[in-house]
Amino acid sequence: MADYIYTLETRLTPEQMRGVTLVQDIARSAELNIYLTGGAVRDILTGFPIRDLDFTVQGNPLKLQKDLERAGAVIHGVDEPTHTLYLNLPGNVRAEISMARTEVHEKTGKPPVVAPATIIEDLRRRDFTVNAMALSLNEGSRGLLQDPFNGMADLEAKLLRIIHNYAFLEDPSRLIRATRFATRFGWPLEERTLARFEAAKEAKYIEHVSHKALGYEAEQLAYEDDPLHVIKVLEKEGWLSVLHPHWSSAKVDTVNLSAMMKVRQQMTELGYWTDPSPAVLHFLTSKLNEKDRHEIEKAIPRKGLVEGWRELERASKDLAKRLTGKEASTPSRTWTLLSSARTEAILFLAVTSKQQTVSGKIRNFLTKWREVQKRVPLVEMTELLITPAMPQYPKIANDVFLLLLDGRLRSQTEIMKYLKPLAPPPPPPPPPPRRGRAPKVVPGAVAPAAVVVAPVGKKGKKGAVVVAAPVPAALPVPVASKVAPAKDAAGKKAVPAKPVVVEKPVAKIVAKPAVKPAVAPKKPEKAKTKPVVKTKAKPASKPKPKAALKPKSKPAAKKKK
Repeated sequence: MADYIYTLETRLTPEQMRGVTLVQDIARSAELNIYLTGGAVRDILTGFPIRDLDFTVQGNPLKLQKDLERAGAVIHGVDEPTHTLYLNLPGNVRAEISMARTEVHEKTGKPPVVAPATIIEDLRRRDFTVNAMALSLNEGSRGLLQDPFNGMADLEAKLLRIIHNYAFLEDPSRLIRATRFATRFGWPLEERTLARFEAAKEAKYIEHVSHKALGYEAEQLAYEDDPLHVIKVLEKEGWLSVLHPHWSSAKVDTVNLSAMMKVRQQMTELGYWTDPSPAVLHFLTSKLNEKDRHEIEKAIPRKGLVEGWRELERASKDLAKRLTGKEASTPSRTWTLLSSARTEAILFLAVTSKQQTVSGKIRNFLTKWREVQKRVPLVEMTELLITPAMPQYPKIANDVFLLLLDGRLRSQTEIMKYLKPLAPPPPPPPPPPRRGRAPKVVPGAVAPAAVVVAPVGKKGKKGAVVVAAPVPAALPVPVASKVAPAKDAAGKKAVPAKPVVVEKPVAKIVAKPAVKPAVAPKKPEKAKTKPVVKTKAKPASKPKPKAALKPKSKPAAKKKK
């Protein structure tokens, strides 16, 4: 069950998925069981394009009409006998909501007797097994597939099989439908189905087809991906003249129909959704007279399609007039006009217009101007930090594109001159690095010990560390070269004290942490005037004996001799 929910959500377009959710919620609020049925389930499971959505309600769907209209759906037709709504859901999603019913055909060609039924009984009245499947949209069973006739097997085998032997007898329009499906999908009829088909064709069951069924089949031609090919096959089987006596492939504008399908494919690749069905009907019946076209229009059950068919030429002429006026005097104005115009009118006008100006502007809109649009955003926009993060970016990008379209931004100088006033202010500079405060100098405090790297000497090693004694913080650290030599009591120069040298490898040098300043005890006034250097020198107060101070030379008495 979960697999079909995933398939449902991935195969439908976003607009179709929103339409399914809308109808599902409205049916639940009315306490009606609802199912996705028919061709929608078939196309979801096979991978073919999903052209429309078919819903079946166990109850009367006409009760949902007002709620659907309030939600934005447009009702294009109502079939009272079968309780069927033909509508377009928001997003131009074509849909059909019908009542689960049984049909009893008392006579071929006569309208059936309709009665409400369950979903299984409703599937039993359908034409082919691949169309007799339902996908539940109800709470508690959402995604559950109802397949009483094993339609999945025929989908895998790519066969068309009727549900019962009287299918073509009850509804002869199924002969036309079988030919149309076989042409569209390229699937053959199952052996028993083919035998019944040939027998019904030989017995001329098609003569008893109802006028309403013919209108439905004529409408379905407008939704075919290759309507020209289907028309030719129907003509070969003899069914096209059944749809209308004067209808033939010679009455079809094949050249414009083929060109229109190519333009439609091009617009789809550019992201434009368009409904080609009014234009398809126009080209399929372009060479029929007014009376014959009116008869076909009258038979089509979806009146919204008929109105679109009738309004197509008028809307296209109005658009062509605007394209040749002041409203489209420049490329930018033409782009704005075509961007807001109906895509169906653009599609039709691109094929049928005989004015070179009109056709050229539409051609540029679909091809040449798209290359200019790809240049946005410009490199200069990125340099000026004009990015999608800005709230006004969409408007700036659109304005730049329109100016490029008109050739008003050609050089980099012109581009920068236009963009600079629109650029956001530059970001503020980063804050400067935070600097630590200098330590507060306290008079008499002891400064941390100085670490000095001693030069290479005779006895020292390269990179040796000299640790000097701390000095009062209030006084400058004395330089060894400027310290006055000390004198002993006799007034002679004392031997300078050598600093303590602590030799350590360079790799293991670790600076000692700073000593917290402390209040030094009061010392005599004499200590403040002379720097105190802690060394391991010999005390200067004890003079050496005179013999020790004499140089190592001969006595003076011997010199006299």
